Amino acid sequence: MYTIKLRDTLEPIPVGKIVCLGRNYSEHIKELGNEIPDKPVIFIKPSTSIIPDASTVIIPDYSDDCHYEVELALLIGQTGKNISRDNAMQHIAGYGVAIDLTLRDVQTRQKEKGLPWEIAKGFDTSCPLSDFVPAADVTDPHQLQLTLKVNGELRQDGNTALMMRQIPQIIEEFSAIFTLEAGDIILTGTPSGVGRVQSGDIMTAEIKQVGHLAVSVA
Repeated sequence: MYTIKLRDTLEPIPVGKIVCLGRNYSEHIKELGNEIPDKPVIFIKPSTSIIPDASTVIIPDYSDDCHYEVELALLIGQTGKNISRDNAMQHIAGYGVAIDLTLRDVQTRQKEKGLPWEIAKGFDTSCPLSDFVPAADVTDPHQLQLTLKVNGELRQDGNTALMMRQIPQIIEEFSAIFTLEAGDIILTGTPSGVGRVQSGDIMTAEIKQVGHLAVSVA
């Protein structure tokens, strides 16, 4: 079982499920030519997709178009079902930096066939993830700058203020479908600027007040 670290906590925390929100930044929706959804676009990554800082991404041989997506990650600290927006924030134990890697060519083919696209999102090494900082250490999670560089070149530069669904709404909608348990992780979507990475590249992601993450591509 994969575990993560929450700063100031001695014991490692076992990861449950990773529940992800797609299409949460309007400019990212536009760059991919998608429609703005009226309901949340939800998918899941297995815990086996996680790799820590300074690890290596391995792109599966069934894809030739792997994209990076920097995201704010939420660590759930207490179990809840049908959590209201008013109570949502108390369920968050910490915040982290994630890169949601997507096999864009595979995802497109699956969509065209009307098939699920977990094979484009949940492959091993598809979720580089930093350690988490306690929620109390983040002044306002809706005012955080997210950046991602590839080989030192800035590719993504956005702010969580641009999220169409803010964190309380995300938790309310997700918990209406899934019981959220301590150790679950939520990925909250990515700003515009996504693009391809290939063998030899180094990705560096950072979220102010939260942390940074650097991984290479095999």
